[in-house]
Amino acid sequence: MNEDPPIRRILNRLHPPEDNIITRARRMVEREVPPERRGPGWDRHWRELEAYLDLPGRWSARSDDDA
Repeated sequence: MNEDPPIRRILNRLHPPEDNIITRARRMVEREVPPERRGPGWDRHWRELEAYLDLPGRWSARSDDDA
């Protein structure tokens, strides 16, 4: 794992935490995965996950009857 430089750790503490845990996870993952290794659907994937969390109970892929 890459160690953040001291200034990055300080700046991260100054920002208020995101309410959306997916947004926080995305930032952590993007620190480890360089832009050239991200696939074409990278941004869309993260935005969809963030949207699902922002709209609880409105999942479209599955119902309770699906098994």
